[in-house]
Amino acid sequence: MIDIDKELRKRKSKMILQVHDELVFEVHEEELDEVKEMVRDKMENTVDLEVPIKVDINVGENWLEAK
Repeated sequence: MIDIDKELRKRKSKMILQVHDELVFEVHEEELDEVKEMVRDKMENTVDLEVPIKVDINVGENWLEAK
């Protein structure tokens, strides 16, 4: 999350909430693909484990739509 926050400080998009194992972002549409790729990379590759970490990313106008 710290690395993601550092990257987001260079953009208009923001991380607004963490709920257990979920992160919620407010992402400007023009940054969507770039932010999704960056978040997936940071979340999946921060720690090298024997069991791979897989990240699901959903998009919606609100949290309910994104689930």
